[in-house]
Amino acid sequence: MNEITESAPDPNKDDLPLMANVGSILVRHYVLDLTVNFDRKVISGTIVLYLEINKTYGKIYDSVGTGCCPYSQALFETEQPGSSCNSTASIAASASVDKIYNLSKHSGGRVTNVNNCNHSNTEWTSGISGRREHCSNGDDFVLVLDCCDLVVNKVEEVNVTATPGIERLIGIDTSMSKNKIYSQRLQNDVQSRILDAILGLGGECWQEQHCFYLECSKAPGCGELQFQTDRWSLQIKKLGIQTPKDFPRVLRIYYETKPEGGSVRWTKDQSGRPCVYTSGSPINNRALFPCQEPPEAMATWQASVWAPKGSLVLMSGENCAEPKYNGALSNWFYYVTMHMPASTFTIAVGYWVEVVAECSFRSQTLNSSSSSSSSNYTNKSSDSLLFCGHPAYPCRFQNFIAQAQNCIPYRVFAPECLKVRSQEVLLPLVAQCLSAAHCVLGTHPFSRVDVLIVPASFSSLGMASPHIIFLSQSVLSGKQNLCGIRLCHEIAHAWFGLAIGARDWTEEWISEGFATYLEDVFWANAQKLSEEAAKEQQQLKSLLRWRRLRDEILNSEEELQVLRPNKQNTGAVSDSGSTIVKHGLNAGKSFMQVHYLKGYFVLHYLENRVGQKAFLKFFRLFVERFHGQLILSQDFLHMFMENFSELRSQGLSMEVIFENWLDVAGIPKPLLDETLKWTENRLVCEVQSEVTKWIKINKKDRKGSCKRKRSQKDEVTFKELLPDQLVLLLELLLEVKSFSFRTLQLLQKHYCLREQDAEVRHRWYELVIKHKHTVAYRDLINFLEQHQAMGVYLYGELMVNEDAKQQHLVHRCFTKLQEEMDPSLQKVIAEMIL
Repeated sequence: MNEITESAPDPNKDDLPLMANVGSILVRHYVLDLTVNFDRKVISGTIVLYLEINKTYGKIYDSVGTGCCPYSQALFETEQPGSSCNSTASIAASASVDKIYNLSKHSGGRVTNVNNCNHSNTEWTSGISGRREHCSNGDDFVLVLDCCDLVVNKVEEVNVTATPGIERLIGIDTSMSKNKIYSQRLQNDVQSRILDAILGLGGECWQEQHCFYLECSKAPGCGELQFQTDRWSLQIKKLGIQTPKDFPRVLRIYYETKPEGGSVRWTKDQSGRPCVYTSGSPINNRALFPCQEPPEAMATWQASVWAPKGSLVLMSGENCAEPKYNGALSNWFYYVTMHMPASTFTIAVGYWVEVVAECSFRSQTLNSSSSSSSSNYTNKSSDSLLFCGHPAYPCRFQNFIAQAQNCIPYRVFAPECLKVRSQEVLLPLVAQCLSAAHCVLGTHPFSRVDVLIVPASFSSLGMASPHIIFLSQSVLSGKQNLCGIRLCHEIAHAWFGLAIGARDWTEEWISEGFATYLEDVFWANAQKLSEEAAKEQQQLKSLLRWRRLRDEILNSEEELQVLRPNKQNTGAVSDSGSTIVKHGLNAGKSFMQVHYLKGYFVLHYLENRVGQKAFLKFFRLFVERFHGQLILSQDFLHMFMENFSELRSQGLSMEVIFENWLDVAGIPKPLLDETLKWTENRLVCEVQSEVTKWIKINKKDRKGSCKRKRSQKDEVTFKELLPDQLVLLLELLLEVKSFSFRTLQLLQKHYCLREQDAEVRHRWYELVIKHKHTVAYRDLINFLEQHQAMGVYLYGELMVNEDAKQQHLVHRCFTKLQEEMDPSLQKVIAEMIL
């Protein structure tokens, strides 16, 4: 993230602005009370923000400027999880809490809708203030939140001193602060002391802390605040407040989303029922709720969600919520105790059904999910000697029970029409893949997970969030190979992408490259492959990825091929904490795989230098040290070089890795030497042998009589191929200049290509398009409709051929699907064909 000025970014560029001034003030906790309205396609309600002055962030800038340290700085000054509660916490535990709270029973009070209010303060036109610890010009301090496509109706300060029983938390009579003879400063001081006391409740006292958050969020307002919105932000100020430390510590915002907001997708599932889910779009959650988007602004949250009775609400939450009913609405309550960036918050509301094993009672794993919240891992952290570098929360890495839990509780959900298919393909794999991941990396960072099959318009094969994984219906195609691989990829994100996040969003390889590398390791383990068989499959996958990377590099801008586009400025931010994400709004970039593929090959290269066993052992050490934190590339590479210091004598260093892999476009030079050994792999040689057979058949088929064709067909014996071998076979056949109609028919029939998984079928339809195999166009149309995220490249192929029938097919499909398509997908395809 390049250092930027305080001026607003140019909205016409494809860089994504992160506007929140986190350098001054941080949101530490969100409490949401929301109502989902499918008729209006809006989510409305309130969000309460608990704020804290960012002292640590200021100290970093005072001492080291914007340079990068060998290890990332801690984000908050808090106790370590292993320590006991401080004196304030002890007072709260004894005086304010008479019993252990069960947070899953709290749903919060309904919020009155204020849609008719208009408090936009349009007369306020002052600019965004920067980080003004010492204002001398009389300007008021402005809190800047990331916000887009939201209708904000009202912002008010919350009077937490009115919360029943809160005075016992700080040991003074809060009624004094309500007396008119006391100054506003005393009122602010009492509010701040209460907030400091609540924030001091962490780690072992998380239940008390969350109950105070919830109760204080219901306190009355004590004055409206001025605000204004622009395209990317919500700006809030209180007249006369010139420094962050005097700014209100608890705010309540009344708002609603817009139907066209980019953070959520309003659509229908495969059974035709309405649903809405967070889309993982480039703008993240700023069109779902006002928040601080820079990854450094990690917080916890609670959410009470009201939805139509009969619908299901899934969310990033440690508890397995059960609905409460109030007339035509149901209420679902979730909470998170692990500090996470706001971009990881995920919600899905729809009429999905749970997929369970047929003709059997639910397994112990599933049954235990309803009670598997963080409370299972509380008050036991002192049993472990592991030192954590993250803010205090009930950490699973600190607990022996969690460390031994090879398969966390899980549930699977799907639309009614895909229930049986999910039962056959997906459900049996979840436990296998979770156990395989635990075998490789150890403790699962999260206590449970829901897996949801999302609508056909979903923009990728999968997306991982805390406690919930979205999977495309494409993974249900074929047998279990594609599903298992993708499930392993998303499970890997629990460690790399969620428990360990990138401090600079331009370093996508830290998340996607690691998950791509680990998906092979997890899947081999889940299949119980021998070491030799696993190595063969891994080499085959490496060859396929090499071919894909080569094609992407030939067909993309050089600037988009660099894993660290900001290079030495990676991680740099402005004084206010605002940043930009380079190319963050580039719709086409979301369909590129360079960061996946080059990131994978970086790790593959390092693995080759030290051996897989040693490399995976290092992975576990890295996870133990950095879980719950944000990192830069140098954090990983610095620790790698520390653990394998002998590599320095072999000429390897962080600078060499940056120069050869992370800071350059194109194919990395060390990778060019790897391809030869992949082509000598047994599985690859089998494919090459089959390719030779098909080329011979095609030549004779084009020359000989029908009788000779039938004879030739009977003489040839084809080998059964694995799905990845089939992908390679079809890719190699794509290099053949022409194929006869009969050869293509025989190819489809022999391998039953219509029944193969979506990856195999994608390559088959490339052949269909190249050779204008019109009898398969009906199947091609079906593929474009059912596998929208995978079909994007096929649209391009159809247009390149400049064939009238194919271009008619393109326009017909796009006209039919464009309204339900993901906006990024729609934009990319429209640019191809219009």
